[in-house]
Amino acid sequence: MTAQDDAPHKTLLFVNIAHALDHFVLLIFPTAVIAIAADLGRDYGDLIWLTTGAFVAFGLFALPVGWLADRFGRRALLTAYFFGYGTACLAVAGSTSLPMIAGSLLMLGMFSAIYHPIGSAMIVANATKLGRALGINGVWGNMGAALASGITAALAATLGWRAAFIVPGVILIALGIAFVALVRDDTMTGKKGSASHSLVMSRQRLVWLLLAFMMAILAGGLTFNIVTIAMPKVIDERLGFPIPLALTGWITTSIFVCGALTQITVGRLIDKLELPLLFVAMSALQAGGLLLAALTTGVPMAAGLVLATAAIYGQVVLNDAMVGRYVAEEFRNRFYSVRFFVGFTVGGLAVPLISILRGHGGFQEVLLVSAAVATVILICALATWALVHGRTEPATAPAE
Repeated sequence: MTAQDDAPHKTLLFVNIAHALDHFVLLIFPTAVIAIAADLGRDYGDLIWLTTGAFVAFGLFALPVGWLADRFGRRALLTAYFFGYGTACLAVAGSTSLPMIAGSLLMLGMFSAIYHPIGSAMIVANATKLGRALGINGVWGNMGAALASGITAALAATLGWRAAFIVPGVILIALGIAFVALVRDDTMTGKKGSASHSLVMSRQRLVWLLLAFMMAILAGGLTFNIVTIAMPKVIDERLGFPIPLALTGWITTSIFVCGALTQITVGRLIDKLELPLLFVAMSALQAGGLLLAALTTGVPMAAGLVLATAAIYGQVVLNDAMVGRYVAEEFRNRFYSVRFFVGFTVGGLAVPLISILRGHGGFQEVLLVSAAVATVILICALATWALVHGRTEPATAPAE
């Protein structure tokens, strides 16, 4: 294998590691805050709200990333991600007051927002098998999120809470140095297998397609956050018999792992099946799984959550693949920015919505509303299939 042939593999490796760290670092504070409260002599409730800025920035600052990438290049933006995210971690570790912690966490969220629009575009630019690459990348991100709590707790318990931020901060900066040294370009030239497909349709149909797809992303961001945030308590209240908290956590983790592994399967299907048809199947599975969970308790309820989670995680990969396949290269950075801005920002409504619905009708109402939102996704998927079916062809030349 020549150095030129090996370059895309190096790029994808850095992109995958960046995805794992993106989710890992964002979830350090919710665990470390327990030790921070003891160290600073403050109440947990006084501190947990400090992370609000990070999660708001995570969605909000995704919007301008695509335009910045068009101006400075994806490689430059991912370099800024490694160094900026690492520096933000060190800033949190060095904070000595609540305003300093809040400001550092806001900085953390701003740099974390760089990854998803840039990482997704770089995968499309370098993957020979787009679906497989997106599926593997999704698993890296989910594993980063899954490991965050345990590793953070271990570091905070043995070395103090500041070490929980210092260690990943140093790792990120070291990765930034390695990325600059080893990756000279962010695009594989002359690749085959993941080329865009032009949409052969009228401008009016393209507008309707865009509206359907963005509505699906909006609804998908909401169901994703509702299910992932509410699941531990749903299992606790609706499993039908009392179980220890630790077992509740392991059941929840097992369901999330099933969802993460589904992304590899969906990635392989993306390389073999028509994307709009797969979109319909995933959205139907999501709506059906949530409805089953809402109308049952016990094992059938848990089975419904497994189906819904698998479909939700699979759709994340599918959404990125559809952008990669159907959006022209010159617009892809910006489209990914809008896609993640919409999904992450609307997903922030999940917490108050869960609180309101649970207070009104319990978690059955939460799940029923989630199923209704998932039905909106299914309608959008059917509309997408009707608009796209038979109207795509490989793009042999840039659009005029």
